[in-house]
Amino acid sequence: MTPADVVTIARTWLGTPYHHQASVKGVGCDCLGLVRGVYAEAYGSPAEAPPAYTRDLAEACGRETLLEAARRHLVEINKDDYAPGDVVIFRLRPSAMAKHCGIISVGEAGLVKMIHAFESGPVCEVNLSYWWRRKIAAAFRFPTTQQA
Repeated sequence: MTPADVVTIARTWLGTPYHHQASVKGVGCDCLGLVRGVYAEAYGSPAEAPPAYTRDLAEACGRETLLEAARRHLVEINKDDYAPGDVVIFRLRPSAMAKHCGIISVGEAGLVKMIHAFESGPVCEVNLSYWWRRKIAAAFRFPTTQQA
């Protein structure tokens, strides 16, 4: 699986409506569902099925659940060394648990972008602006082969 393959697959999810806890291309997904869907397409089978979760699961249980799951299935890299095809995980507030993710892509003139699902609309590709970059908690690369 190459980084270009990951971006190509992620772009096929563009326009998928937001739906909390879902991971069905064209029907609905959230940010985790997008990454899980891309993983499943890339490797032919999904990573672990997450338990039911609420938007505040990490805070409620006091664990970095999103980061823990990413570490089980992806390869952690330096959070500043992300490149197209990598998964970035965000803390939306400095003291909060990490609970949003997206896939890095690249646009015209080499502009760094991100494909993600956010409650305000369908899966979209946006500029990885300073606002987003300063909230990156961790970055991960898809493995060259599916991890157990």
